[in-house]
Amino acid sequence: MSNEQRIGARVLRRKPIDQLTHPGSEMKRSLGVGHLTMISIGATLGTGIFVVLGQAVPLAGPAIVVSFVLAGITALFSALSYAELAGLIPASGSSYSYTYATLGEIVAWVCGWCLVLEYGVSVAAVAVGWGQYVNELLHLVLGVRIPDVLSQPPGAGGIINIPAVLVVVISMVVLLGGAKGSARTNTILVWVKIGALLMFCAVAFTAFRAGNLQPLFPLGLAGMSAGAATLFFSYIGFDAASTAGEEAKNPQRDLPRAIILSLVVITALYCAVALAAVGAMPWQTFEGTEAALSRVLTDNVSGAIWPILLSIGAVVATTSVVLTVLYGQTRILYAMSRDGLVPSIFAKLSPRTGVPFVNTIVVGQFIAVLAALVPLGSLADATSIGTLFAFALVNVAVIILRRTEPDRQRSFRVPFSPVTPLLGLAFCVYMMFSLGLDTWIAFLAWMVLGFVIYFGYSVRRAGLAVPSDR
Repeated sequence: MSNEQRIGARVLRRKPIDQLTHPGSEMKRSLGVGHLTMISIGATLGTGIFVVLGQAVPLAGPAIVVSFVLAGITALFSALSYAELAGLIPASGSSYSYTYATLGEIVAWVCGWCLVLEYGVSVAAVAVGWGQYVNELLHLVLGVRIPDVLSQPPGAGGIINIPAVLVVVISMVVLLGGAKGSARTNTILVWVKIGALLMFCAVAFTAFRAGNLQPLFPLGLAGMSAGAATLFFSYIGFDAASTAGEEAKNPQRDLPRAIILSLVVITALYCAVALAAVGAMPWQTFEGTEAALSRVLTDNVSGAIWPILLSIGAVVATTSVVLTVLYGQTRILYAMSRDGLVPSIFAKLSPRTGVPFVNTIVVGQFIAVLAALVPLGSLADATSIGTLFAFALVNVAVIILRRTEPDRQRSFRVPFSPVTPLLGLAFCVYMMFSLGLDTWIAFLAWMVLGFVIYFGYSVRRAGLAVPSDR
């Protein structure tokens, strides 16, 4: 076999499902369906609604409610595919593992590389949003703010974003204590932020004015689509439960339930909050608003206590997102490391907690630096395009596995397949092309870097043999 043929065989090799599920995994199975659902809600419900809403409303106007529905439908199609594959392949690698079983190693690498972008960059973005709400809370309670030089990145009026670094470090320390303890902490934080959003809706609807919703599409369907593409960042994270495949007590039963249930809860909350927000405050005034929901209550509702309570909820909410998305990032790198595609140090587990501790420390430190130095807007859009690409691959993987493994037992089946996965694929592609040129350039540059790493390191070190290697 020539060298070109050997390389071709390597990049196209697929990993059998029975090898991906790792029944003898050293990770501790301690998470039930409640924990898993809260991991997905915790990873999703946060910066998208508390911060990115202020960036998306000027793009769509009152149609932002429709934008949330469109983004939610896009997420739902992919969530159904995730639910089927999470039950079929309960591995820590999430969509990386699913594509390894169906589309070959090089596509799995691309998917994993996109997940590194999705999870790692979104943690940094959420950490930046956390700092914004901490500042808002300090202003409301004490009348002071952290100076921009210490709370904004370069290019946004500052030198370093210290609050963003702080929340990443705190989350890293919690994760090092073990999966079950982290899940308990996250569950408490999730209930607090759900309560904060329900409180916002109840208070904001007292200032609701129907005229603020007219016209519904002031910027046309293109504006609504652009808003949906930006808001898709708000749905990133529902797949976080799938990264807990090797720490779930009953992954085949509980992972599909957790993924679907979390997305239903999240979409309902998002639509209610968006309607309350644009009904209480004219959409034109959202321009340049960072802590959007707090601004709605401060400017349109009497009573100083409401913005304070909301800001507390926002700080808790974004803390939960940082914690759970950082968790997902470390588990994906753990799976890629175990397969040999990234250095083996990322798969080293703590004998006491079963946590990939070196992985967690390295990733936490890298993301802390990213959060300290990069503005939120750039991070959010880069995260969205990486996520949409990974979701598109998951929809394709469902179709392929239905053909190649038709008799394998599935605890959940996507209804109306292959139509539903194909719709999921189409929605993802549509949303990707709704993002700006700068985002595409950054994404392509990230992909080029990924291919350099793959062909320079990973392709020769992967643990999966090709026929000529045996």
